[in-house]
Formats: sequence, structure tokens, C-alpha cells
Amino acid sequence: MAMKPLNNQCPLCKGSIKPGKTTFTVDLGFSVILGRNVPANVCDLCGADWIEDAIAEQLEQRVESAKSNYQTVAISQWLCT
Repeated sequence: MAMKPLNNQCPLCKGSIKPGKTTFTVDLGFSVILGRNVPANVCDLCGADWIEDAIAEQLEQRVESAKSNYQTVAISQWLCT
């Protein structure tokens, strides 16, 4: 994730930003956490992605849960609630 897009135009390549999905990964050294099909805004030209704050908060909760459970690998499919 880089700069936040303005006016639905990618600040990196000037492509169009559209709703889509991304893969979110965290490498904690002792653990790898992977979230698949996470809702995001994605550039249709370069593929850069931006995750909304509310989704990022949920991802942080999942990371903290995996850390507290001492999971070495955690893979989750994003499910809309």
C-alpha cells in the first residue's frame, strides 16, 4: 500500500481505482499470516491496492488473534459479515 488514491485515480500510475480484492500478508518472523480475498480498492492498470480503515482494523484483530494463539501459519478466507 502506498499513497491514498484521490478522485479514483491511482497516484502511482494514473490508472483507474475500482473495488476489488487483494491478498494481505504479515510476516512476524515466527509466524506468517495470510488473508485471501480481502476487499480493497485496486488500480486496474498497475494493481496497487488500498484497504479501507474498517477492513484494516479487522485485519489487525485477526493478526493479534493469531499471535496470541502462537500460530506459525494462519490462512483465512475473507468472509463478509
